[in-house]
Amino acid sequence: MTGLKIAVIGGGSSYTPELLEGIINNQELLRVEELWLVDIEEGKQKLSIIEGLVKRMIQASGHSVKIIATFNRQEAIKGADYIITQFRVGQLKMRRYDEYIAIKHRVIGQETTGAGGFMKALRTIPVILDICNDIEQLAPEAWLLNFTNPAGIVTEAVLKHSDVKVIGLCNNPINYYKKFAAIYNVSMNDVSINFTGINHLLWLTELYIKGESRIKDVFHGCSDIYEAKNIPDFGWDLQFLRSLGAIPCGYHKYYYQSDQILQQQLEEFKRNETRADQVQKIERELFATYQNPNLIEKPKVLEQRGGAYYSEAAVHLMKSIELNTKEVHTLNVRNNGAISCLPINACIEVNCVVERHQVTPLQVGQVSPQIRGLLQHVKAYEELTVEAGVNGDKGVAHQALTSHPLIPSAEQAKTILKEMFFVNKEFLPQFKI
Repeated sequence: MTGLKIAVIGGGSSYTPELLEGIINNQELLRVEELWLVDIEEGKQKLSIIEGLVKRMIQASGHSVKIIATFNRQEAIKGADYIITQFRVGQLKMRRYDEYIAIKHRVIGQETTGAGGFMKALRTIPVILDICNDIEQLAPEAWLLNFTNPAGIVTEAVLKHSDVKVIGLCNNPINYYKKFAAIYNVSMNDVSINFTGINHLLWLTELYIKGESRIKDVFHGCSDIYEAKNIPDFGWDLQFLRSLGAIPCGYHKYYYQSDQILQQQLEEFKRNETRADQVQKIERELFATYQNPNLIEKPKVLEQRGGAYYSEAAVHLMKSIELNTKEVHTLNVRNNGAISCLPINACIEVNCVVERHQVTPLQVGQVSPQIRGLLQHVKAYEELTVEAGVNGDKGVAHQALTSHPLIPSAEQAKTILKEMFFVNKEFLPQFKI
């Protein structure tokens, strides 16, 4: 094979057309020869719909990419150059349980953080490590690009418990580049941002437009901030931002505006309109749209799903690796001392230089106390979550959930954990429930 082989684990995801669009737009440089879409039996119908759509998209593009939809993960991984993970253990049904159980106990219910993100991580860790075992045996030189949430925790599990070359990705950073490029009417190449933190707990500590610092524009209300469609928008107190000395990402609202978020979630809970309910509705609409035999491109409605432009992040990263461009990307990687207040082997999200065979995080050094406290707090939770997810230790799981800033007490954590373990037992083999 002269071109690239890419295996997508979770190929029946509603996001796959976004990825395919990115490949089509960059096919002359990437030269993708085979795109394998891998899913499980329960996702058979969605996989079939996605297979049909992406084949129509390829045909309409005039490019030649072989699309293979399969349940055989090992065959897809064998000899692959890139494995992209975007799967959801337990599908959207379990996401709804994650949110509803948390909100029922009057704590924030969210897919990637707090009690919901914790349980999603425990379901995901055994599966990602099983996938890594396949990669080690069948494609040891491949890069694993992980989008599966909670991306930081899942990537840290791989970094600590496998020999796979892994990079975690999120669409948040690229959305900030696009937002500020639009605000200042410049190209994305004219925008430079310093990022510090971990996945979904990311601070923008500097913003440059054509080499000139413009972060104070945001602090003084002269520039908007990118807000993700899947996060409530209550705005930011500009005085708070000025004293923080950084721009928080949207997910910080779960920490900095937790009372408002929880109140809104409680109201949505009463109406059966949580984010999980909204996503299920959007998914039904998306797949109904995808089935249209005349559809030959990614539909605009996909942007409502969240995750916009994630394909650009993935495709630009693959281009940088293949062409050895040494460009800077914002990625989830092993710390290696880049953020001095976090463990060496922790997974962090920072700017990195990307080369053909390695990715190097740029030094951040010391961070301000305003950032350091919350950052260390959540990272400790993530470390414990990885340990619990790998070893199936209920005591460590209790400590992990208790340590999360959004959980008010050890007793509350114990109650939530008991209920979540009960509904998730088929997905938690490591705990022997």
